[in-house]
Amino acid sequence: MRLLYSTYEAKARFSEVLRHVREGKTVTISYRGDPVAEIRPLRRESTDLEERLADLERRGILSPRPKDPKPIELGTPVPGALKRFLADRGE
Repeated sequence: MRLLYSTYEAKARFSEVLRHVREGKTVTISYRGDPVAEIRPLRRESTDLEERLADLERRGILSPRPKDPKPIELGTPVPGALKRFLADRGE
């Protein structure tokens, strides 16, 4: 999510701008209506997958996985189904 502040607003609301950045948002600063700068979170290279997934969940990018996911149920195989499917596609 990107937010836009004029230079005057960014100066007057700097704590608010930093709060947005800490939440993972990018803030664009404009001067007389033209974007001139961006303030965005630093990229923290983490090798811990669980930590990265937890961060993405906190930021609302990923949904938490279900505790007990349902197994995928396969249908009953139908003889010749692949051949008919490929024929319908012209292959």
